Amino acid sequence: MSECNHDCGSCGADCGSREEQEIQKEQLHPMSSVKKVIAVMSGKGGVGKSLVTSLLAVLSNRGGSRTAILDADITGPSIPKSFGLHEKAFGSEVGIFPVVSKEGIEVMSLNLLVDDETDPVIWRGPVISGTVTQFWTEVVWDGIDYMFVDMPPGTGDVPLTVFQSLPIDGIIVVTSPQELVSMIVEKAVKMAELMEVPILGIVENMSYFECPDCGKRHSIFGDSHIEEIASRYGIKAAARLPILPEMSALCDSGKIEEAQCTELAPIIEAIGKI
Repeated sequence: MSECNHDCGSCGADCGSREEQEIQKEQLHPMSSVKKVIAVMSGKGGVGKSLVTSLLAVLSNRGGSRTAILDADITGPSIPKSFGLHEKAFGSEVGIFPVVSKEGIEVMSLNLLVDDETDPVIWRGPVISGTVTQFWTEVVWDGIDYMFVDMPPGTGDVPLTVFQSLPIDGIIVVTSPQELVSMIVEKAVKMAELMEVPILGIVENMSYFECPDCGKRHSIFGDSHIEEIASRYGIKAAARLPILPEMSALCDSGKIEEAQCTELAPIIEAIGKI
């Protein structure tokens, strides 16, 4: 363990020598209104976190709530592609205005600001964290009931910035069945506990594949561990998403708002109770 430098603003540890200081949340843009903020996180990349974020926003919007997505995965922003958004967000002296999807979901992502959406983002951590904060303070969010924050994978700078700067009301953790991934995702669960943010639910993506011919379920990536993890950490809502080629096709074609996903009903119910 490295020696403490007493810079608590960049540290998530709750050590005995931690200086007592009140972490100030960043102020929302004065013209914005956001009632609840839900962070969607994972212990590692490639488990379908952005897919789950998109589906939760779609289902919430479909249920009658005004919904938004703040894409905090700055170096791997995939949300706009899932929604088929290619136009640029515009700004004025008032602030930056998010792009609105076909069904009315407000989206802000770095890919909606850069000239070429395929250009890589080669920035250091503080610049990335500052961009995420600006998406909260400088974007005009119009009467949002639920904002979903698509977090970058892991437990580094940006997740810490989101937890400390935004008024997070709850977290959804996304995992996959592999034993190694389950171990890594527990790190994300423990980070949420350290930051004293409630975990609303856990989603296991790619949980199984159901044969279209015989209906038998096959555990392609190993047996499920979701119930074990949920029980261990007292997480009440859990959902298992199957491998669905048609879901990938909808994301690739920018038509995620056409998706049907009854498996996430327990998670949507948990979000509605906060």
